[in-house]
Amino acid sequence: MRNVALHIMDTIGNTPLVRLGRYFKENNVYAKLESANPAGSMKDRTAQRIVSELIRNGTVRKGGTLIESSSGNMAVGLAQACRFYDLKLIVVVDVNLNAQNYKLLAAYGAEVVRVTEPLPNGGFLAARLQKVRELLNLYPGSVWTNQYANPNNPKTYWNVMDEIVESLKSQPDYLFVATSTCGSLMGCADYIQENELSTKLIAVDAKGSVLFGGVSGNRRIPGHGAGVPSKFLDVRKVHEVVHVSDLECVTGCRDLLDKEAILSGGSSGGIITAFNKIRYKIPKNATSVLLLPDSGERYLDTIYNDHWVLEGINQKTSDDNLILNQNMLDGAYNTI
Repeated sequence: MRNVALHIMDTIGNTPLVRLGRYFKENNVYAKLESANPAGSMKDRTAQRIVSELIRNGTVRKGGTLIESSSGNMAVGLAQACRFYDLKLIVVVDVNLNAQNYKLLAAYGAEVVRVTEPLPNGGFLAARLQKVRELLNLYPGSVWTNQYANPNNPKTYWNVMDEIVESLKSQPDYLFVATSTCGSLMGCADYIQENELSTKLIAVDAKGSVLFGGVSGNRRIPGHGAGVPSKFLDVRKVHEVVHVSDLECVTGCRDLLDKEAILSGGSSGGIITAFNKIRYKIPKNATSVLLLPDSGERYLDTIYNDHWVLEGINQKTSDDNLILNQNMLDGAYNTI
């Protein structure tokens, strides 16, 4: 019999590990479905740990104000946590935040501040962080949760690794993790190192991200990649980096839906594509785990909308050397 949760925050974690046997018939591949967290993404874990620690050490008290920059999921996770702990939340977002997340933030009662122009150095992330600093001065006594440097961000993901190892009854041979703050990536890396596992950590980064020294470029899919370096990243702990384009995130999402009936978010689609890109290197008897951050419900107007894809990602790509057109979508999805 399943235990009764004490409260909604008590339901965070212990997300399903699902074998992707239809998609990857010749490989032993599992998806860790973080969309099963109560506010819909793995950032629920990060938000809960950071907020509860701020309360525990007295940095913030009931009625206090937290401020954070987010591309979407962290904002929603924090909004739920702040609602639960009777805190005020101000989140700084940019133009790439999708409409569904706006609605969720409004429902939870968060105040949303939107930046509309990227900075020349650092893009939208740098612009959001600049606005956070302005707001901290504007609201005396407010606290920045700072997912970009707060050590509780990577520490959160030791639990994820514990869950994976417990579910498999062994260590995975490969673990694929999307990058952004690199908290989840480095949390998993630290666990692997501390427990002397042989798991190979694969970082999935966006084309146009600077995390691994790439050239900054435009990105339309939120939730992975960054315009400024990570304060957590230690490249020595990463086995390999795979870069994926916005279009590859879209096709990965749609392939996963088609083959497994799993509606996933943008960075999850990127992870699917990344696995396919290096699949030839992975022994067929190896166990691979894909850490899928969220579901596709927040992307119905974008990734799963043919019109948005055709208009928003209709550009010549260096890897495909072609123009995106309706035929590429195989006619499988109509505009929502």
